[in-house]
Amino acid sequence: MDKRPIGIFDSGLGGLSAVRAALKYLPNEDIIYFGDTGRVPYGTRSEKIITQYANEDIAFLEKFGCKLIMAACGTVSSVARDAISKVKEPFVGVVEPAAKAAVKATKNGKIGVMGTSATINSGAFTKTINRINPDIEVSGVSCPLLVPLVENNWIDEDNQIALEMIRRYIKPLMDNGVDTIILGCTHFPHLAPVIARIAGDDVTLIDTGYEAVMQAKTILDENNLSNDKTHQGKAEYYITDETQNFSQIANTLLGTDISDCASFIDLNIFEHGLNE
Repeated sequence: MDKRPIGIFDSGLGGLSAVRAALKYLPNEDIIYFGDTGRVPYGTRSEKIITQYANEDIAFLEKFGCKLIMAACGTVSSVARDAISKVKEPFVGVVEPAAKAAVKATKNGKIGVMGTSATINSGAFTKTINRINPDIEVSGVSCPLLVPLVENNWIDEDNQIALEMIRRYIKPLMDNGVDTIILGCTHFPHLAPVIARIAGDDVTLIDTGYEAVMQAKTILDENNLSNDKTHQGKAEYYITDETQNFSQIANTLLGTDISDCASFIDLNIFEHGLNE
């Protein structure tokens, strides 16, 4: 049994979709969540800045001695290859596990990807899917306005703004006849009911956070890093900006109140190389 925590990070609160899955499927593991709410979104920034932020996020989690680090962020997983390559601990991103799940799920060989601008422009999901099965047709659509929807808790299934925005975003995917859509940003599973309502019952949605957690579980089990059932896992949450409605949004996304276990991290700590 290895009681070191699992570290999970994201550009904001979207990665709580991965935490939600981890709390359910890895109940005996301790979790450290780092949400960079002060600099969200990452998906509209340059590769250089995304890599810088990823390096800083990873360095913060490494201070806790994490036994596994997860980038619950489609943008980091797609773009920040240099930062990912330097991680000493077992590392899980969202691209590979989601791509494998989508290839397994599709029946007509047409997969759609919804992601941030940086994720779609990187072509990471397309390359990974075509490496698994080169015959699959992949369509990608950039959805830059969905992250702010989630960060502001506009995720209700009947929210007209969310409905209209998503309807416009996924139209090219539906026109291409996809039967599977990868929610290529961990913010997007929080909008899954809205997306499903528009896409219809015949389209399978792939939750990147869930798939990443399932891969993490496999890695922990195969490397004898899992805690046994005698250990009740706990979670700690760190954010870089105390947004006014943080507790309300986190409660909605996670299904539990985390206001008592969330701590604010001053961004100035990064300017000193995380050595404070």
